[in-house]
Amino acid sequence: MNHPAKEKSLPNKKRKLRDREATKAEILDAAEEEFAKSGLAGARIDAIADRTGVTKAMIYYYFNSKESLYQEVFQRLARELNQMINPSQLDKLPAEVALKMLVRSAIAYEASHPHRGRLWFHEAIQNQGKYGKLSGWQKSFVCLVNILERGIAEGNFRQLDPFLTAINILGICVFYFDAQKNLNYLKPERQLLSQEMIEKQTQEAINLVLGGVLLHPEKSCRV
Repeated sequence: MNHPAKEKSLPNKKRKLRDREATKAEILDAAEEEFAKSGLAGARIDAIADRTGVTKAMIYYYFNSKESLYQEVFQRLARELNQMINPSQLDKLPAEVALKMLVRSAIAYEASHPHRGRLWFHEAIQNQGKYGKLSGWQKSFVCLVNILERGIAEGNFRQLDPFLTAINILGICVFYFDAQKNLNYLKPERQLLSQEMIEKQTQEAINLVLGGVLLHPEKSCRV
């Protein structure tokens, strides 16, 4: 025997789930902008509500507090970073190829989210990294350290400090975007965030990193 009411309710449940996820995503997008502007301490739920058109009550329905919303913003950006870096895939590749792909992916991530550097700045200044630590972003950093250690063990990379070198590589990948507003006036005609300039920066970054870590950079393979 058919149950039309039950069958009809299934699409409604799916639609409600989609609406719920879409609303949460809109709130997170607006919250990310507000937290990037003011950090956790200065951000206002009123401003996030104004950006999305939802009520404060609705925001607190999905997220219990401003701190919970802030933490979810960091967890989302860490998930997206780890997905783009894809450590499990890089572990299967030769160290040099994996390093090139990681640098390229990290810069592509920064290019897609150029304002996220401000989130990390406020997090470091206001919270001493408390919420950043809880986000899980370290997975991608550990992946980079592992690639460097593997390259050294294989005899392809110079003897270097993998941890400190990973920090320096991270700086190469993110500084271009974090300091873009300050760099812009040096050569405004170059349009630093244009697709052409980002691709040039990506290749320059890869060349710089490989030139520094490879034992025999003249034998570098092209990817």
